[in-house]
Amino acid sequence: MPRVVHFEIHAADPERAMKFYQAMFGWQFNKFGPAPYWLIKTGEAGTPGIDGGLMKRMGPGPAEGQPVSSFVCTIDVPNTDGAVDKALKHGAKLALAKMAIPNVGWVAYVVDPEGNILGLYQDDKSAK
Repeated sequence: MPRVVHFEIHAADPERAMKFYQAMFGWQFNKFGPAPYWLIKTGEAGTPGIDGGLMKRMGPGPAEGQPVSSFVCTIDVPNTDGAVDKALKHGAKLALAKMAIPNVGWVAYVVDPEGNILGLYQDDKSAK
């Protein structure tokens, strides 16, 4: 069955976006080719997850309050509350407060400094 193998983050200010994701998750960015494009290393080879790319946004960003109109990536974090606090400290805005996925875990959504929605997920089978 086909699986997602790469993701892309679009940013009006790539440097600001890289700073946010480095601070949040420790992701590494490496310039790729002559275009404003960076490869993102999100973890070590052989661990769950995928790597991605970051590119300069080629049009207007998402309007504030606009319904979700694209894929949303959700990141596995050790603690949802801590990740939300960290995201807000680094310029994100809360999109949807932490909520339980019963018997699965906790999830919250933030809007990164570039207007992209990002999920933050903590595994916790006791979530109610």
